[in-house]
Amino acid sequence: MARIYINDEWGFTEEFSDELNFSNCNKSLKAVRIPHTVKELPFNYLDEKTYQMVSGYRRVIEAPKDWEGKTVLLTFEAVGHVAEVFLNGKKLAIHRCGYTAFTVDISDEIVIGVKNILVVKCDSRESVNVPPFGFVIDYLTYGGIYRDVYIEVKDKTYINDIFAKPFIPEDVVLPGESGGKVKMNTKLRDFSFDGKVQADINLSRFVEGDKLKLSLYDEGTLVSEGTVDITSENQKTELEAKGIKLWDVTMPKLYTFKASIQRGEDTIDEKEVRIGFRKSEFRKEGYFLNGRKLKIRGLNRHQSFPYVGYAAPKSMQENDANIMKYELGLNAVRTSHYPQSQYFIDKCDEIGLMVFTEIPGWQHIGDDDWKAQAVMNVEEMVSQYRNHPSIILWGVRINESQDNDELYIKTNEVARRLDPTRPTGGVRNFKKSHLFEDVYTYNDFSHIGTNDGVDKKSNITSEPDKPYMVSEYNGHMFPTKCFDNEELRLEHAMRHARVLEKVSEYSDICGSFGWCMFDYNTHKDFGSGDRICYHGVMDMFRNPKMAAAVYSMHQKKIPVLEVASSMDIGEHPGGRRGDVYIFTNADSVKMYKNDIFIKEYTHDDQVFSHMKITPILIDDYVGDQLIENEGFTKKQADDVKKLLNYIGRYGLEELSVGMKAKMAKIMALYHMKYDDAVQLFGKYIGNWGGEGAIFKFEAISGGKVVKTVVKSIVESIHIEAVVDHTELKEENSYDMAAVRIRVVDQNDNTVPIFMQGLPMTVEGPIEIVGPKTAYMAGGLGGTYIRTTGKKGKASLTIKMPEGYEGEYKIDFTI
Repeated sequence: MARIYINDEWGFTEEFSDELNFSNCNKSLKAVRIPHTVKELPFNYLDEKTYQMVSGYRRVIEAPKDWEGKTVLLTFEAVGHVAEVFLNGKKLAIHRCGYTAFTVDISDEIVIGVKNILVVKCDSRESVNVPPFGFVIDYLTYGGIYRDVYIEVKDKTYINDIFAKPFIPEDVVLPGESGGKVKMNTKLRDFSFDGKVQADINLSRFVEGDKLKLSLYDEGTLVSEGTVDITSENQKTELEAKGIKLWDVTMPKLYTFKASIQRGEDTIDEKEVRIGFRKSEFRKEGYFLNGRKLKIRGLNRHQSFPYVGYAAPKSMQENDANIMKYELGLNAVRTSHYPQSQYFIDKCDEIGLMVFTEIPGWQHIGDDDWKAQAVMNVEEMVSQYRNHPSIILWGVRINESQDNDELYIKTNEVARRLDPTRPTGGVRNFKKSHLFEDVYTYNDFSHIGTNDGVDKKSNITSEPDKPYMVSEYNGHMFPTKCFDNEELRLEHAMRHARVLEKVSEYSDICGSFGWCMFDYNTHKDFGSGDRICYHGVMDMFRNPKMAAAVYSMHQKKIPVLEVASSMDIGEHPGGRRGDVYIFTNADSVKMYKNDIFIKEYTHDDQVFSHMKITPILIDDYVGDQLIENEGFTKKQADDVKKLLNYIGRYGLEELSVGMKAKMAKIMALYHMKYDDAVQLFGKYIGNWGGEGAIFKFEAISGGKVVKTVVKSIVESIHIEAVVDHTELKEENSYDMAAVRIRVVDQNDNTVPIFMQGLPMTVEGPIEIVGPKTAYMAGGLGGTYIRTTGKKGKASLTIKMPEGYEGEYKIDFTI
């Protein structure tokens, strides 16, 4: 029987009491749907104590006649953070991890034909003695039944678990091992091999004579099948498979492996998992996927959202994965600092986003009970997620904790016993740590803007023969708001670029995960005083900051052209324009000023030498105008232009000795006066007294203009919005749409000093999550739309605030 989701028709109270277990309970309950957070929070300046409570959930379950004599399993995908489950007044289970699933067998307690009372006592206090709690934590932990709840009704004999291990024979030469310069997509598309699936299948009980039918499907088409006798409750078996294609970040091919218990002609139970065939190797010289060396380029992700914290449904989880892969151009994600939604990891499987996932924790290690729970968390994490091909590394240390040999010998042993196919890692923030894991993963925060992006492997670890990877960088070293001044936002971007450049240079670093994908709510001890850590390359609504372009220019799906300046000289001290960079994935960028061609930039003009695609520095605002307009010779024009461009970037006060000498030489050789130079500067650099300069940039790929950016004086502003999907569908629960909002000028550039709220209204069967005013910071903001259980047409209208004109309307189909 398929899963029966019971996400609707729950009652909730912020104060748990035993009365919830009474059939005649008179306690006032709020009707809620799962996923649910115990307390919706303000965007910022919140009190994290408000979600720290012992709350209660209550639901009626009516068991039909056909459940009689069956095994009835109740599963919670996640409850934050200690959950006690009661049925008809009897406590059946307690679970002490807010980030993993747990299943309760309610077969003996559920009563057929009557209303059974299911109650969950949810303790979301941060005083509970389980990871990650015990000291301070740099993220909010929220609370509630925030992932799906479902029931499965099975025979007394059923498949409890499958661990399917795709096997590639050693004599198979993979595309990355065959040599030659070939396009991986083409090579992968044509490549196939004969392999097998080795499976560990755990049954609830062994019944002599039962058989196990194994099947492998490719998008519904049967690839291979076989039948074996069941000889044990823990059955090890394998299935041959021909014509298999690889799972890869460029072509993430997935298969479905299904096992079913056959008793004569009857199918007693069946279970299926998705798998992918790939060869993932961390070596001392780097990371290799399917035989080719691949530099891991990823970001860390928290699972939180504004207002609702962790309580977000499938669509929101999938949207984050899509943003990371297709907008940010990443090939990997670290699920800091806990296992995340199966929906998120499923989407990573589907789109080819590699995953480094880890147990809950943040620096603190508790008492023996606490440590025992940490070991249990490893067991639950590995057992629940090990069929995902996207997962390439298990994190079995408490994030940034000190060495604890006894604990980490145990966590590594558990991970390797439950999954011998993947290596272990453990994130630390200090050098020369004890290493029981297979990969030394290290948070390298050494970059301060003026030094190398990361340290050398040899300076970090005493294990030169073990693989090495950077698991965090930047973050708190340079927190940046989307409404910070232009120079800060650019420096934030360039710090990310410098780290990526150095990681590219060091061939023995497997890759890196930047801190982090987006800003997030945090505790009073961290952040900027408003309970937000502004560490992300995106804001909390997933609007990109300037630093996002450093990553997005590595993908080819979406044309990228980001010019790192509004071109308003008053934004900079002394009117100096400073360094202005172009971030693009195009072949070249043509720059025009007042429709006059200035220069065409390519990645040959790159700032760095090891990254294939790097920021491009704008070094010319004059072009050939001195020749065409002033009658200068090319030599004269080049000399004067170089001086003018230098003064425009750094100002007269910052002239180097060499530039002072050049100025003197120009004035002497070309008989120029100081006033002449000032006039030329004002005319070609400063544009003082004119109508204002209009800069146009054209990104060109394959000989065609693929994107245009225009920078000019702001004359008008209006609203633009991007919604992840407008056809909302309720499946297992409500659906949500993410709406990213920008206030932009007439050229569609975000206006980064706009700080007002935008009133919002809805029509139809939807509701706004959080306040009815869109919080805008730096011209960026957003909201979320949630379905209400009804079908129909709906709309969201976003309006400019008083004093401005205009609105933006989005239509939805539910």
